Amino acid sequence: MKQQKMRIGVLVGLFILGTAATAQAATEKSKSAPKPVKVFILAGQSNMEGQGVVAMDHEKYYNGGKGNLVHVMKHSPLAKRYTHLKDKSGKWVERKDVWVSFQTERAGHKTGPLTIGYTSYGGKAHMGPELQFGHVVGDHYDQQVLLIKTAWGGKSLYKDFRPPSSGGAVGPYYTKMISQIRGTLANIKKLFPDYAGQGYEIAGFVWFQGWNDMCTKEAIPQYTKNLVNLIKDIRKEFKLPKLPVVIGELGNGGEKANRGNMAAIRTAQADAARPAEFKGNVIFVKTAQFARPARESPNTGHGHHWFGNAESYFLIGDALGRGMKKLLPSPPVKSTR
Repeated sequence: MKQQKMRIGVLVGLFILGTAATAQAATEKSKSAPKPVKVFILAGQSNMEGQGVVAMDHEKYYNGGKGNLVHVMKHSPLAKRYTHLKDKSGKWVERKDVWVSFQTERAGHKTGPLTIGYTSYGGKAHMGPELQFGHVVGDHYDQQVLLIKTAWGGKSLYKDFRPPSSGGAVGPYYTKMISQIRGTLANIKKLFPDYAGQGYEIAGFVWFQGWNDMCTKEAIPQYTKNLVNLIKDIRKEFKLPKLPVVIGELGNGGEKANRGNMAAIRTAQADAARPAEFKGNVIFVKTAQFARPARESPNTGHGHHWFGNAESYFLIGDALGRGMKKLLPSPPVKSTR
């Protein structure tokens, strides 16, 4: 009897040890398995495309280089905030843990690691909000991030991006936006060879648009409704009822421009984030404070494009990223890049 009890005890002990070992192995496997790619959609019109000047060979046409990214990194009072954009050898950092996909109309499909140049222009002489937004959300996660930019210049929410819930003809660029998002995700391995089949999760949507609606009389009173419908329709399309959404203010011209149609469209944008159902999952982010004077900018006649000032676009991207972080869960923060 005593020997039988000993045998049973040994078997129970072995079972417990085996179970513990299996559980530990499962935990280790879970830790080592790649986590799903976090996907952020950046949508809008030309200011989301990116009009910030990085550097140009023919500086005499760009106000002597004032306000471009190279200039502000040396001369801005905020210069320390830009140090992560270049490595020790002075080359532009390419952040491999943050991918970017942007299907442009003029410069083809741009894909690769986060750096300068993901705009509708050829080459790498420009940047948009995606640059610093990518750094902010990239620092937030300990897994791969993908930014899908889907933007076209001169497009309204009233007509071009008109969402299905607003009635009437669905905007052709709403349809294109959805098509580009789905197309990128369907071809993620082809576009990004380092993708390891870990799957993906759409983690957030950023809307940075408004100029054309501000210039269309009948669009202004409908802007809030159309933007609320856009958010709801995007969530319905991807079956994500609480998808975090950031609305970027049409802040061109700064606070001094906050009058007339500009004031009306800014108010409409802020109001779109107010419905009770959007509490905690939609946020309006002000950007007017990031406007810089034309005399300190590359494109002195382009007020609709923040005068091409790189600092404006950098700070807008930073604010949009920080706004998104307020809506996201808090995973472990990366200690290294």
